[in-house]
Amino acid sequence: MRAVLTWRDKAEQCIYDLAFKPDGTQLILAAGNRLLVYDTSDGTLLQPLKGHKDTVYCVAYAKDGKRFASGSADKSVIIWTSKLEGILKYTHNDSIQCVSYNPVTHQLASCSSSDFGLWSPEQKSVSKHKSSSKITCCSWTNDGQYLALGMFNGIISIRNKNGEEKVKIERPGGSLSPIWSICWNPSREEHNDILAIADWGQKLSFYQLSGKQIGKDRSLNFDPCCLSYFTKGEYILLGGSDKQVSLFTKDGVRLGTVGEQNSWVWTCKVKPDSNYVVVGCQDGTISFYQLIFSTVHGLYKDRYAYRDSMTDVIVQHLITEQKVRIKCKELVKKIAIYKNRLAIQLPEKILIYELYSDDSSDMHYRVKEKIVKKFECNLLVVCADHIILCQEKRLQCLSFSGVKEREWQMESLIRYIKVIGGPSGREGLLVGLKNGQILKIFVDNLFAIILLKQATAVRCLDMSASRSKLAVVDENDTCLVYDIHTKELLFQEPNANSVAWNTQCEDMLCFSGGGYLNIKASTFPVHQQKLQGFVVGYNGSKIFCLHVFSMSAVEVPQSAPMYQYLDRKMFKEAYQIACLGVTDADWRDLAMEALEGLEFETAKKAFTRVQDLRYLELINSIEERKKRGETNNDLFLADVFAYQGKFHEAAKLYKRSGHETLALDMYTDLRMFEYAKDFLGSEDPKETKMLITKQADWARNINEPKAAVEMYVSAGEHAKAIEISGDHGWVDTLIDIARKLDKAEREPLLMCAHYFKKLDNPGYAAETYLKIGDLKSLIQLHVETQRWDEAFALGEKHPEFKDDIYVPYAQWLAENDRFEEAQKAFHKAGRQGEAVRVLEQLTHNAVVESRFNDAAYYYWMLSMQCLDIAQDPAQKDVMLDKFHHFQHLAELYHGYHAIQRYTEEPFSFHLPETLFNISRFLLHSMTKNTPLGISKVNTLFTLAKQSKALGAYKLARHAYDKLQGLQIPARFQKSIELGSLTIRSKPFHDSEELVPLCYRCSTNNPLLNNLGNVCINCRQPFVFSASSYEVLHLVEFYLEDGITDEEAVALIDLEAPRHNKRESKWQEITSNNSQTLRLDETVDSMGDDDPFTAKLSFEQGGSEFVPVVVNRSVLRSMSRRDVLIKRWPPPLQWQYFRSLLPDASITMCPSCFQMFHSEDYELLVLQHTCCPYCRRRIDDPSP
Repeated sequence: MRAVLTWRDKAEQCIYDLAFKPDGTQLILAAGNRLLVYDTSDGTLLQPLKGHKDTVYCVAYAKDGKRFASGSADKSVIIWTSKLEGILKYTHNDSIQCVSYNPVTHQLASCSSSDFGLWSPEQKSVSKHKSSSKITCCSWTNDGQYLALGMFNGIISIRNKNGEEKVKIERPGGSLSPIWSICWNPSREEHNDILAIADWGQKLSFYQLSGKQIGKDRSLNFDPCCLSYFTKGEYILLGGSDKQVSLFTKDGVRLGTVGEQNSWVWTCKVKPDSNYVVVGCQDGTISFYQLIFSTVHGLYKDRYAYRDSMTDVIVQHLITEQKVRIKCKELVKKIAIYKNRLAIQLPEKILIYELYSDDSSDMHYRVKEKIVKKFECNLLVVCADHIILCQEKRLQCLSFSGVKEREWQMESLIRYIKVIGGPSGREGLLVGLKNGQILKIFVDNLFAIILLKQATAVRCLDMSASRSKLAVVDENDTCLVYDIHTKELLFQEPNANSVAWNTQCEDMLCFSGGGYLNIKASTFPVHQQKLQGFVVGYNGSKIFCLHVFSMSAVEVPQSAPMYQYLDRKMFKEAYQIACLGVTDADWRDLAMEALEGLEFETAKKAFTRVQDLRYLELINSIEERKKRGETNNDLFLADVFAYQGKFHEAAKLYKRSGHETLALDMYTDLRMFEYAKDFLGSEDPKETKMLITKQADWARNINEPKAAVEMYVSAGEHAKAIEISGDHGWVDTLIDIARKLDKAEREPLLMCAHYFKKLDNPGYAAETYLKIGDLKSLIQLHVETQRWDEAFALGEKHPEFKDDIYVPYAQWLAENDRFEEAQKAFHKAGRQGEAVRVLEQLTHNAVVESRFNDAAYYYWMLSMQCLDIAQDPAQKDVMLDKFHHFQHLAELYHGYHAIQRYTEEPFSFHLPETLFNISRFLLHSMTKNTPLGISKVNTLFTLAKQSKALGAYKLARHAYDKLQGLQIPARFQKSIELGSLTIRSKPFHDSEELVPLCYRCSTNNPLLNNLGNVCINCRQPFVFSASSYEVLHLVEFYLEDGITDEEAVALIDLEAPRHNKRESKWQEITSNNSQTLRLDETVDSMGDDDPFTAKLSFEQGGSEFVPVVVNRSVLRSMSRRDVLIKRWPPPLQWQYFRSLLPDASITMCPSCFQMFHSEDYELLVLQHTCCPYCRRRIDDPSP
């Protein structure tokens, strides 16, 4: 550290105090009864400030730079603005000794001989507090919470912002050691607030805020008048009776003198955030110094030791970035480092440290030796067993015990010294002199060896790793490189301030200067890059650079020198450079260049470095081929070019070496078909076609289908083109191909048609099928696309395809619930069995889904279908059985529909009498077994409830009894149990109004008939209404043998004249839909003269049913209005029914031949617009 005087001035009076403006631009001095304002940059007196009437003792600037304050012996404090205008004045009872601004709140503390005051801008008054002794100095803590007061009686009082005492520190000397200056350390890094105290017991001491002393008192040997910290708290300035300013560490270790004066130093301060110091003296001298802290450091390979805070040494490992701090607690003057040794020169001794272990990354040092002797030297070097001191022209070699072993006297001043290694105790030193001499000295040898002498003074030098070359930087900033053996100058480069050889590569060195780093390999041109600082070492790819005070390891890729070697095809040397550290891209370039130069060994190493297996396999295969005797370098190079993507060069080399096929294969494998065609020229067209096919295959593989299709078409590969177009849905392309194809090319055309169908383009598919004449496929297409009109038109022209059209048509109709049309279609196709099967399935589904109305309709449809099939004599018997069975089931399900709705739904749409009749009809019809879906419980439950409601109590009781034997659902359980109980309270007979009458024998039949739906007397089957299920007044009669249906109808239609006046009373209404008999006027029942009534008689008690058979005369006597005929299609016989009550009109559906009361039928037809049973629409003209 050295102090350089920047400017000096002299005032007429003693300078008691001074203060810097926080930005450092102005300096305020207290001189006599005036304040002097100086410009810090050049020492110009800007303005004297007058305001005080007596000597000004103190001055302080606020931290925000807006105000400063001064205190005087005239007992007043004046507050000034930064524009040097006084704005406020207040007084104390005694002279003002010190003032200080709070760094946070800008509260001003002013202290006099007997009290101290606290003033802030927002307060009007000054709060004052008495003091037990004269206050000589004061200082605020960094956070502005506490104010320390130093007193003449040796006490330090620490107060809070309100002036209340919190801590009291008593110095051992008491009033014999007045406190003359105190200051809190401004560092933000300290954990505790530290107060430095200088007293006139000639001691410097440190205390915590709590009042606890830190360390011991430091003896000063002078009376301190002023104490101040550097801005960051790292150093302390002290001045006083010794007429100089001393620099101390923050721990109180004296570092040196800043400036010697001619009288006592009353005040000294540091310019904020700088190394400038101002000193004010008793004689009025003002001195402004710049402190220059020199760099004390040492470097050996990757270890760098440097001084920190003047008393510490930090050793930094430049590779691992580890650091270790060695605290010496004294001023460090010199540092030297070599291998595992570290030498530190302190003012009175030299310490030699060694590493704990030989580990290259170990950073733990311990003291090996101490040489307790004061040495004066310019340079210090340490070896394994010696230290070398450089004093001007003399070198001294000392052992670690401090004994001088050897001494060398030089001709000129020593400018540079460096250990260049060697055995322990016999190391070599490289020494550069001011006269240009460069010597090599061995520690164990008295004689220095002159390596060479140059004309200019040496500034820096270094020897190459093999010690064959020497690099020197002279005082003209020129870097000169010599061959040590021949002494010849190899080359020189300008703008250098330091130089270093690469420790791992003989031919590489770097030098810095002018803000640039220069790297030179061999004799190649210099490679430059920007770099601030000095180069001090070069190891592999790392350059160690010292910039101001910090050392850094800069990673420098060795790319430039490597490429310089590559340009000259010096592959092995380039590889050595690359090993020092280059990027992966550089390694790859090296590998490629070596490969192209057929330097396979270097290429293999480089490719291994970048882990490129492809090229390693190539090199391996070339080496194998060489072993087998191949010597054609053109062929090897062609393979290399092909691998590198230089395909045209590869093709030329293949051609030159007579391997054209390899070039062709390369182009086709790479899909470079155009180049392949150019390479082929106009040779074999077969080869060209093969190329186009390969090109198309590639286009397909790389997802370029459009191009592939075009190429396949041009190569005649139509099938592949069609496949791609079809898979991508390109209909336009497909039709273009299909239209260009000849009709003889059946396979591709069929593929086209297949894709047209798949892509929902039946028009194009039809066009294609027509082109190849495939009618069957065309019909199938029409069927699949449901274009039935076109299909039927083709069917008309080509009847052999009738089955292929009508069967799918029927299935389609059936699927779309168009069953009548479906049946017709099945008939047309001659597939009655299929029609039956479809209907049976539908019927079964309807039953399972409880759609009994639909089930009845489907069973009726089935029965009619069976009747139609029965016309075939071979199936007649089976089909007639089925017909009767299905007719029976249709009637049952039609009736059960009402029961199911009554039991399952909340509201009933049927009259109680109807439900009563239906349930009886069902029970009579199900004497043997119960069809699927029909519930006996529901039927009996309905019968029981309706019987009870209508007064058929006996029947209701019977129904409830029957229910007891059946498994009853939980929802009916309570209702049935309740009904069973309540029916007991009813009479044990049925209402006579409900009893059915047989219209043949006029017998009253029981409500439940064991024989079923026939009369118990005459066994005549009852004819029921299909809506109300009442017994209709009809009697079936049969024709005598020999009478045909046509003859019978003709006889009935004769309308023989009748007696009485009945002719005028009947009205016959006949329409396509129905046949109705109506009596306009009530007449007496038929007379006994009616031949038919005579035929109704039969023998009583016969168990066999005797049908009513009529002859021609009886037929002739009948009126057409009284007869209803079921005109069944063959092979069934027609059925004839005679109405015995012509006044009650009956209507028969001409389609299903079900009988209804006319009023019921008309109402139902109005509701449904069709027959409720067979669903024949009223506007349908067909029977």
